[in-house]
Amino acid sequence: MTRSLLAKAHIAVERTFPEQRLFLRSDTETRFIRLSPLTQFIGITGSAMLLGWTIVSSAILLMHSLGAGDLREQAMREQAIYESRLNEVAAERDARASEAAAAQERFAVALAEVSAMQSRLLDSEDRRSELETGIEVVAGTLRDTMKERDAARDEVAALMSELAETEAAQPEVSRLEDLETTLDFLTAALGDLAVKRDAMSDYVAEAEVHMDRIAMNQKLEAERNERIFGQIEEAVNTSLKPIDEMFSAVGLPTDSILEQVRRSYSGQGGPLTPIIFSTSGDEEPDPLTERANEVLGQLDTLNLYRIAAEKLPFGFPVRGSYRSTSGFGPRWGRMHEGHDYAGATGTPIHATADGVVVHAGRLAGYGNLIKIRHDFGFETRYAHLSRIRVQEGERVSRGDRIGDMGNTGRSTGTHLHYEIRIGGEPMNPLKYIKAARDVF
Repeated sequence: MTRSLLAKAHIAVERTFPEQRLFLRSDTETRFIRLSPLTQFIGITGSAMLLGWTIVSSAILLMHSLGAGDLREQAMREQAIYESRLNEVAAERDARASEAAAAQERFAVALAEVSAMQSRLLDSEDRRSELETGIEVVAGTLRDTMKERDAARDEVAALMSELAETEAAQPEVSRLEDLETTLDFLTAALGDLAVKRDAMSDYVAEAEVHMDRIAMNQKLEAERNERIFGQIEEAVNTSLKPIDEMFSAVGLPTDSILEQVRRSYSGQGGPLTPIIFSTSGDEEPDPLTERANEVLGQLDTLNLYRIAAEKLPFGFPVRGSYRSTSGFGPRWGRMHEGHDYAGATGTPIHATADGVVVHAGRLAGYGNLIKIRHDFGFETRYAHLSRIRVQEGERVSRGDRIGDMGNTGRSTGTHLHYEIRIGGEPMNPLKYIKAARDVF
């Protein structure tokens, strides 16, 4: 049956493609090539398949090209949106920086007011203490004078009684003269005591007026201090809230970091030392002292935050024109452990926190690389640089220029590859940059 089918197929091919001859003529002879039905069938079938494959491949390539064009346009639109968002973020960051600078200026003015207020209150306490001492001395002198006056009056009364008895008994003349002399002396002494008493009364009256004036001044000073404290507390809260949110946004152990900074800066004295406004000897501080110490405690916390922020990589590494080209995360099947910023060759690169340079040279695919070790286990890396401006072991501060953007190492264009690591583990740098945009 198989042979019968093959025979029928062969007959059908011969009918469809009868044998053909292809003549090749030259000057001397003529030759021909015989094309059998099977050869014609194979040639035509192969040509048809080749033509079909060409058409299908062209359609696939055309569809792929159209799809790639759409993806490219979509990527360009997303990039434009991202760059616009970055510009908005930069403008917002500048506005927040201006607000932070204004709050810092208000804080400096308020701190100066606190120092002046403390000096005035201490002077007022000294004046009140001196006045109280003076009044006590005057009161004691007045009491002694009144006692002397009463004693003199009693003595005069006794002498007058004795004089009356002497006159009745007609005493000796010498005894009468002594009594008269003594009486004159006591009368003069009483007159002097009366003058001193009047003077003391006037002094006490003036002291009472002065005490009333001091009480009024203290009341006015208390009202003024209330306004000053309100301004200080507002300035402190305005400055403290953004920086506290910055630390919380990146999930840092705030209490532990502040405690480490406090141990490193454990000196005493200065404007942030707790103060005492009362000299009365009371052990319990008055409400004003408690409020002032609370504000100073917040200022101390703000100062510790400022010191910690200088030591942590919250700064931005690129100064000048740039665009973000690749973020943190998987890329082309591998983990991209940093964030890329493209720009012109030589664009300034700056340290994002205080630290010590532990590497400054070439390193495999990083090209020209700078590593900076910071406190609290942080490390930052700046790769593909065209120029390195620091040396190993050098201490740098946040904002110092450490290198220039370049295209060294495994790189496809001029850009900065920026990394943040904690204990050797890579972290997303954009998380720290976004957290600090309302503070720096």
